[in-house]
Amino acid sequence: MRFSTGIAMPKAPFLMLSGFVASLFWWAELNERPATPAALPAEPESRVRQSAPLGSDSARLYLPDDLEATLWAESPQFFNPTNLDIDARGRVWVTEAVNYRDFNNKPDARLNHAEGERVVILEDTNGDGRADHSKVFVQDKDLKSPLGIAVIGNKVIVSAAPHLVVYTDQNGDDKPDKKEILLTGFGGLDHDHSLHALVTGPDGNWYFNTGNAGPHLVTDKAGWTLRSGSLYTGGTPYNLKNEGAQTSDDGQVWVGGLALRVRPDGTGLKVLAHNFRNNYETALDSYGNLWQNDNDDQVVACRTSFVLEGGSMGYFSADGTRYWQGDQRPGQSIAAAHWHQEDPGVVPLGDLTGAGSPTGVVVYEGDELGPQYRGMLLSAEAGRNVIFSYKPEPEGAGFRLPRRDFISTFPQVDETYKWNDVANDTRKWFRPSDVAVGTDGALYVADWYDPIVGGHAMHDKKGYGRIYRITPKNRKLTTPRIDVKTTKGQILALQNPAVNVRALGFAALRAKGEKAIKPVKKLLTAANPFHRARAIWLLAQLGPKGVAEVEKLTVHPDENTRLVAFRALKPLFTDRNQYQFPQYRNLVSMLAEDPSAAVRREVAIVLRDVPFDDCRVMLAKLFSQYDGRDRYYLTALGIASWRKTDAIYDMLRTGLPADPTQWSQPQADLVWELHPAAAAEAMKQRAAAPALSAEARRQALVALGFMNDEKAARFMADLTKSADTTLARQADYWVSFRRGNDWANLLNWDEVVPPKRSESEQRMLALRQKLLDEYTKAEEKQKLAREMAATPEGGKLLVGLAADKKLPSDLTALVGEVIFSNPDLNVRIMAADYFTKPGASASLSPQKINALNGSKTAGLTVFKTHCATCHRHGEQGNNIGPQLTRIHTKFDRNGLLDAILNPSASLAFGYEPWLITTQSGDTHYGFLISDNKQALVIKDAAGQKQTIPTSKIASRKQYTTSLMPDPTAMGLSEQQLADLLAFLMNPS
Repeated sequence: MRFSTGIAMPKAPFLMLSGFVASLFWWAELNERPATPAALPAEPESRVRQSAPLGSDSARLYLPDDLEATLWAESPQFFNPTNLDIDARGRVWVTEAVNYRDFNNKPDARLNHAEGERVVILEDTNGDGRADHSKVFVQDKDLKSPLGIAVIGNKVIVSAAPHLVVYTDQNGDDKPDKKEILLTGFGGLDHDHSLHALVTGPDGNWYFNTGNAGPHLVTDKAGWTLRSGSLYTGGTPYNLKNEGAQTSDDGQVWVGGLALRVRPDGTGLKVLAHNFRNNYETALDSYGNLWQNDNDDQVVACRTSFVLEGGSMGYFSADGTRYWQGDQRPGQSIAAAHWHQEDPGVVPLGDLTGAGSPTGVVVYEGDELGPQYRGMLLSAEAGRNVIFSYKPEPEGAGFRLPRRDFISTFPQVDETYKWNDVANDTRKWFRPSDVAVGTDGALYVADWYDPIVGGHAMHDKKGYGRIYRITPKNRKLTTPRIDVKTTKGQILALQNPAVNVRALGFAALRAKGEKAIKPVKKLLTAANPFHRARAIWLLAQLGPKGVAEVEKLTVHPDENTRLVAFRALKPLFTDRNQYQFPQYRNLVSMLAEDPSAAVRREVAIVLRDVPFDDCRVMLAKLFSQYDGRDRYYLTALGIASWRKTDAIYDMLRTGLPADPTQWSQPQADLVWELHPAAAAEAMKQRAAAPALSAEARRQALVALGFMNDEKAARFMADLTKSADTTLARQADYWVSFRRGNDWANLLNWDEVVPPKRSESEQRMLALRQKLLDEYTKAEEKQKLAREMAATPEGGKLLVGLAADKKLPSDLTALVGEVIFSNPDLNVRIMAADYFTKPGASASLSPQKINALNGSKTAGLTVFKTHCATCHRHGEQGNNIGPQLTRIHTKFDRNGLLDAILNPSASLAFGYEPWLITTQSGDTHYGFLISDNKQALVIKDAAGQKQTIPTSKIASRKQYTTSLMPDPTAMGLSEQQLADLLAFLMNPS
């Protein structure tokens, strides 16, 4: 049994499941103006956060006791908020997604904007702390479920795949006078994994991101082209063709979700990091640190991350041709495999937040909430009904991210409550889609208020949404008057807590050139360190004298000052990705020995595009300072090694012991990160050395497995014959895995591992041939069909014939009588698409199920019997379909029930099943986890991976139906479903 939970979509604006849901009775009570939510159950006495009243709203938010929340705006002032920004006047701008996935959500069944989606401006004109004025800035058919907005002066930038659209209001009447498609070609039309919000960085450039719904084929205004993709398709009818291993104009292969930068004029498009799954929004702090969250395929592995420039965040394989499931090694945890954390060349994942659907992010750099909140990273988590907060703690070349619940409808987000099993837990309908900082220093939280989060459909037919305002308790925050016509006003704008408002001051001061140096230098002694950092970025753009001031700061005693100074100077020595290195050499050489690992990390990243002969000395300094513990630093060294791995290994080899088994662990780490083909023999020796620890030997085997080299493949094949059974088993995995992708053409694998067919397979192929013979009598064909339908091999062949419409129609009913008792689960699941199961029960009633009392004990039995084949819950089951251990933290009872009753209504992204038929008639059914020019890999319902050479494939078909059969096909009763719900919603 496989729940179609839509886990692939992490966004509050997007609802996981389709079909009738009993909880919609609440919406039926709404009139023209949606009502406020019903009162929640009384909270326990022992709560860790205070409940804040929200005016007329009877719901509660829990937040720190020195802050308070007010309901600032709600529908019908706007609908379905996906993203927020605040302009220089303190007004809140909202992108709506009313027409989200109109191919599933028909206009006649919901609120519909026939003229396209809207951008709405909200304003508190009387200063009473609540929006009293709402207007539509633009309504445009080119906006299809827009996911991002940025307001920068008179320009409004809206992210709506495939376009990044710039509207310009030239006369200030809050209507666009000009529309420009700044960039286009992003994948993900009407898809959640698509183009997201843009923000201005401290350097004046624009930063944004896009999810993995590629391909992304984008040419900037200077003619530079990004080509990025993966094997992921699906989610919308428009996302049907995609592929990995594409090379952009910088010579790099970028895959999956991307973090991007572009100049405001549309030139200079650059990939900052890649291989996310669905990074919803980008947050930059004034030091230039980049922060993002990311969603997972399972209900266990969402994350919040510090992002290394040039780094891979590890969702797909390095070339985008394999899902993480295709690369998961025996015994590897979901989190480690999902983000490829045990592979070289991958950035550490950061904070593993577990179950959820992360959305908007922002860094709070203001002083208005209080000094304890300055530097706070906020991550909205729509699936968990919470906004997480972090105060990043520098650690080596990276950060620790201790997490706290900041704002939620639950006192403690990760606790299990007795109300989880009620049909409509309105606390779970708080779905924060974004969090933004106002010009007044207040926080503004968009709430897509709905029972469900993520996926392909909408249950809310009214489009209800809310915006909360978070301020210090008993203190009134006011919107400042920002006048960027004066130097004083420009400085004040640069210091403003609202991210895109700072850009106005930055641009105006930069236009003054060296005349602005004096007032900007005064900020270098500001009490707020973020203001000091912004001054450094600006000084570097104020002509030679400004640059000289920044150069002085590269020897400042404060490491953050040195770090920002180096980052601010970096663009002056670059032309696209080609560094004018001779001018830069002395500074880079000096900072390559900086005591700060974070500064050295930035030096390593800079050296990525520098030829080896120009930076050999700097690389030697950087590599010599690796301490054997700092994974961020090790990854940065890997980034520095692009296109010079062999040369760096030759350089390192002079300092390595001749006997590889005598290498220190830091030395072994460095070779593992580089994994050059020249180290194949050394890695084979280390893998086979009994004196080394099991972890050191496994690391060597991984390095060998990542070498795309004939010698490495032969060495691995040799190790499969080792007398050490553990080593032989591990090597056998690598041979089996790599022969389906990078090593497919390196050896004659039919000789190395001869293919075998069982006697049963051979017999079933013979029966198939006879069944198709026009001279075989009808009675004999019936006998053959029955025999085939009863065996695993024969059942697959019959499904293949049915899929290719080659099975005689008069045999369909006969096969249906037998095939649903086939011992192979894959066959039984495949058969549901082509044959009718005799005696299938009538449809099940959600109302009747909700009226029954469920038993957790009986529910556990149901789970073990029907669900554990594919799903894992605690210590029970398998990791084939999505994890269900924490499913109760994401859904209320009705949402989960709908997923069970309608498994195909909202397939989890990446869990769309495929049927592959070979030229010999074999069929393979399951999840496509690898697709490249050499072979496909299918993971079936038993968790087995089947590698099919591309040359032997006759047909392939992607299904929109779930691999999980519906409950009637499994013969489940309404009482059994009530029991299953009781278990899943209350597991402890």
